[in-house]
Amino acid sequence: MKYDYEINSSTLAIISIDDFSCKVLEEEAEYIVNKPSFDVIDDSCKYFGSSYKGRYEGTKSLIGMNYKLPIIIEESRNIIFFPTSSPQVNDCCWISLNKISDYYVENDNVYIFFKNHSKLKLNISFFTLENQILRASRLESVLRHRKNNENK
Repeated sequence: MKYDYEINSSTLAIISIDDFSCKVLEEEAEYIVNKPSFDVIDDSCKYFGSSYKGRYEGTKSLIGMNYKLPIIIEESRNIIFFPTSSPQVNDCCWISLNKISDYYVENDNVYIFFKNHSKLKLNISFFTLENQILRASRLESVLRHRKNNENK
């Protein structure tokens, strides 16, 4: 099976362009991928041995929520992405939780500042962004707690 792009440890965000393509932001590069952002997420989950649906169900059972869930793309490297809106909406973007340095509002615009010093303007409210970061952080915390308990 061929994949056009697999999310990796340097992926910052998957930005929807239209119904058929998205822009991938990495720490050192940008790519245009000829598929929707959701398909990049699903293909990346499959590349690492699961699917979006499987990861969604796993997240749902771990954090007890039902919508706009963060997704574990790859567990051993702690690659967790969260959606900016419903994943079924074509303009949904996906952000890597562990690449965020800061986020803020400036002149009524919401920005994410990444650890590589790049920034991304989002068309969502500050409340929505903060809520999605909190959900993804909760997922990361539950995973970390389970891993720590396994190592005892």
